[in-house]
Amino acid sequence: MSSKISGPKGAPDLFPPRSLLHDEIIGRAVIQLRRFGYNRIETPVFEHTQLFEKGLEPGSDLVTKQMYTFEDRGGRSLTLRPDMTTPVVRAIIEHGMDRQGLPVKLYYVASIFRQERPQAGRQRQFTQVGVEAVGSGGPDIDAEVIQLALNIYRAVELDVNLALNSIGHPGCRADYIPKLQAYLRSVADQLCGDCRRKIETNPLRTFDCKVESDRKLLEDAPFIVDQLCPECEIHYAGVKDRLDEWGIRYTEDPRLVRGLDYYTRTAFELTAVGLGSQNAVGGGGRYDGLAESLGGPSLPGIGFGLGVERIALALESKGVERKPALDVFIVSIGDRGRTAAFSLAAKLREAGFTTDLDYAGRVMKGQFKAANSRGANWVVVIGEKELESGKYTVRQMNTGDEEELPPSRIAGYLAVRS
Repeated sequence: MSSKISGPKGAPDLFPPRSLLHDEIIGRAVIQLRRFGYNRIETPVFEHTQLFEKGLEPGSDLVTKQMYTFEDRGGRSLTLRPDMTTPVVRAIIEHGMDRQGLPVKLYYVASIFRQERPQAGRQRQFTQVGVEAVGSGGPDIDAEVIQLALNIYRAVELDVNLALNSIGHPGCRADYIPKLQAYLRSVADQLCGDCRRKIETNPLRTFDCKVESDRKLLEDAPFIVDQLCPECEIHYAGVKDRLDEWGIRYTEDPRLVRGLDYYTRTAFELTAVGLGSQNAVGGGGRYDGLAESLGGPSLPGIGFGLGVERIALALESKGVERKPALDVFIVSIGDRGRTAAFSLAAKLREAGFTTDLDYAGRVMKGQFKAANSRGANWVVVIGEKELESGKYTVRQMNTGDEEELPPSRIAGYLAVRS
């Protein structure tokens, strides 16, 4: 007997009832995205590895440890996408979308792949809903992108906190990084091994550390927001002014940085209760130099990615769940009843009702049990009595109320009563 084959670790299967909650989150998000003028983009699941080596920080953990890279039969090095911003900007440049009017406003619903230790809400394959607004460098679009993200969370009925910071541009960081490194070296013997390694490779990422003693030490470190150039200060003030005008509450967090090197100026993160220390459910920021690093024109951009799995976990922690639901289940007896059931199902589906029927040859009791398990609101019974009278029994499952109706009137009756 062959051994059972399991799915790969960190790439969970998605099935009912959780898939119903995921569908609802994505559906409500897409409504908001379209209201803000964003149109959908889909990029390949894999890209040339060089794209990520150019667009992301070459020495980062994401590039050196977390990418799924493989060689195809033609000897080409390909990588499963570890983020979406880089592929979207690549597509904008490749297809000249920037020549059709700016900003280019695109949204995606995509699987992302990162080879890291699986934990609650953080898997090796996960789903993001995100946007990229490319071609506008002013603070207004930053504030609007943040407003859009908050609208999505409001639409899925999840309360979140907004943290905001500015990480300046490369010129600001050129003056700031040596000051941060000097401080980190002065306390290096008290930092965890990961933070000590980052002192030389990416000191900004030490602010991401979750070790409580390290976080305490970093409270005394110099912050990038205090080292901004005049232009970045004006931009950051403009973002906050817009958010204030729109009544959007936020907390300024000088320790907030984004995980990838291409980010500049505005950085933001959204957190929810119920997820423990790993409570981030989304985040984003500005990336003004990314297009140029990929060989394109100067195209400032800003975007965000919202984690669908993490949003679902936060909602489930509040007791939110979605069960399979069906408008109508048709119970039929005998060959004539089954033929009539298929005919009625086609008419009800055309009228917009989700409809199903028995395919397992169950007796009537078993069919009612199947209707219950499917969450059917109504059951239509087609037995010998109904076929003789020409009227089918329509039962509302919650109340048990019944009505006998000819098949031509059932759709109209359900439309009024549903």
